[in-house]
Amino acid sequence: MTTVTDANKSVETGQPSSFVPMVIIGILFFIFGFVTWLNGSLIPFLKIICELNEFQALFVTFAFYIAYTLMALPMSSLLKRTGYKNGMAYGLGIMAIGALLFIPAAFSANFLVFLLALFVLGTGLTILQTASNPYVVHIGPRESAAMRISIMGLINKGAGVIVPLVFTAVILSGLGNYSSEALAAMDAASREQHFSELSQRLIMPYLAMAIVLCGLIALIKFSSLPELDFEGDDNAHGNDKAGIWHFPQVVLGAVSLFSYVGVEVIAGDTIGLYGEGLSVANFASLTSYTMVFMVIGYIIGVTCIPKFISQEQALKGSAIAGILCGLGVVFSSTDSTVIASLLWGWSGIPVIPDSVTFVAMMGLAHALVWPSIWPLALEGLGKYTAQGSALLIMGISGGAILPLVFGKLAHLGSTQYAYLMVIPCYLFILYYGMVGHKKRHW
Repeated sequence: MTTVTDANKSVETGQPSSFVPMVIIGILFFIFGFVTWLNGSLIPFLKIICELNEFQALFVTFAFYIAYTLMALPMSSLLKRTGYKNGMAYGLGIMAIGALLFIPAAFSANFLVFLLALFVLGTGLTILQTASNPYVVHIGPRESAAMRISIMGLINKGAGVIVPLVFTAVILSGLGNYSSEALAAMDAASREQHFSELSQRLIMPYLAMAIVLCGLIALIKFSSLPELDFEGDDNAHGNDKAGIWHFPQVVLGAVSLFSYVGVEVIAGDTIGLYGEGLSVANFASLTSYTMVFMVIGYIIGVTCIPKFISQEQALKGSAIAGILCGLGVVFSSTDSTVIASLLWGWSGIPVIPDSVTFVAMMGLAHALVWPSIWPLALEGLGKYTAQGSALLIMGISGGAILPLVFGKLAHLGSTQYAYLMVIPCYLFILYYGMVGHKKRHW
């Protein structure tokens, strides 16, 4: 069995064995991004074909991300029995089943079947995330872990840039024919026919996704990916505690990830709904704007951590920038496009209102939160690393719960003012960056 120590030696001595695992994990992170950020385009799509309001549409994120909470600890137990490498193969298989479930969902245009498919996809991703993030943290020096995770983030969010554009081109072409006004003018039979036709556009893409996922199972099974072994880690911090709940840095880290993933999903998945409400022409592809800003943030992480800034500094700076962006969303204009015109108007990319631009810029603000929290939270866990990873993965449930809160606030009042809820989330992340990650006792 290849241990963590062996993997570290491979990276530090430049052996090729460290490069191959990073490539394989990079492919998995692309899959994470592809599947996850498809939700941003699915939300306005399902809102139309299932005739949902804003609150109901955001059950897409709830069904997907709640799987992380319900399945993280069972999946960590599976990892202990199967090992990290085999566990990732099982995760890909579960995801393939979830992708295939979109076929009956598309034929029936039943929202509950769509939610079931999303939950199964989220379950598969849970085991992949639980296994892959410790790989990235422990396969090299700890002080550069955030840089390695930033590389994975570039791949992940690169998929997030591509997916909405592809989804819009392949599936959402002619979506203007399905506007509220056009549908209201149809009789019941015509409207039902249009919904069925639109829904069935999902079948071939998700069938192709299932085939790709099955191919990746073979890649994992026959790869030279090393196995991680934390049981033999004699780290003193990991052996003098009775359980994972006795590690404040990981418990508070999970709460920070809960806050982060909540605002990440709000920034990426609600921007389309917000743009639609403001009559922005390209609302279906607005998730790509957020993803582009996140990619910029990850490039900063790759080039600057740890050479110019530490992981702790990156976390604190991200939180402060997020607070400023949240205030910008709420208090800037929904008509003016001055900021977008200055930033990219010269490029020919469609400009968007200032308030929507600040939603997209939240992607830049919090890009380094995930890569900074993981190494800080996993430090010193030793044999509890799998449990700690599972607990951090449970924090992804913020993507299920906080967007629903946002959707309810938007439905009851103003979508623009609903973005105020991101500020306390960023404040907690700031606390973790300043104090929480240093705590070793309650």
